[in-house]
Amino acid sequence: MKNSALLLLVAIGFSSCKSAKNSATITSPTAKVESHPINLSLAPILTIAAKTIEFNSLDLHSLVEIPKPVESRATRIVDYAFAFDGVKYKRGGTTKEGMDCSGLVVTTFNSENISLPRSSREIALTGNSVDLKDVDKGDLLFFATRRNSKTISHVGIVTTARDGFVEFIHASTSSGVIVSNMAEKYWHFAFIKARRVI
Repeated sequence: MKNSALLLLVAIGFSSCKSAKNSATITSPTAKVESHPINLSLAPILTIAAKTIEFNSLDLHSLVEIPKPVESRATRIVDYAFAFDGVKYKRGGTTKEGMDCSGLVVTTFNSENISLPRSSREIALTGNSVDLKDVDKGDLLFFATRRNSKTISHVGIVTTARDGFVEFIHASTSSGVIVSNMAEKYWHFAFIKARRVI
């Protein structure tokens, strides 16, 4: 019961958002400290005496701040590409006024200070080859979209890749910037290769 009362007093001390002093002292004339390990790594100085627990220079604001997770470069690239989702197709376009497939890739990677050539065929010569089964977010997929041709004419950025399920964002001539799936028959048969540049 005595330990419960001491813990309650400590909890009340922590729950206070405003304090007139930088330190708090909790004293109980009947408190008893048992030899259990105490881990309060957020308190710079922890002093335990027989009847006093003292926290010096404890910044309560640091206890409630939750750091944001650090996003990977690939996630930032994909997020940037999604800002163009729905933008109409425009040959040679690189803005929200209109975008073509290589324009989307070049503009998106440029946001991470990665310079790429302007055409999909030239981009296909950069980075490292990756098997389709091993692609990951941010990798590039290349396609031959002209009838009876194996020449690369289209590129997209992988947005999702897991267990054989691959989606990519790209600028299609008919629908503008959209997300498509490698399971779609058209893209499955038009696929030429994948490259990793990040």
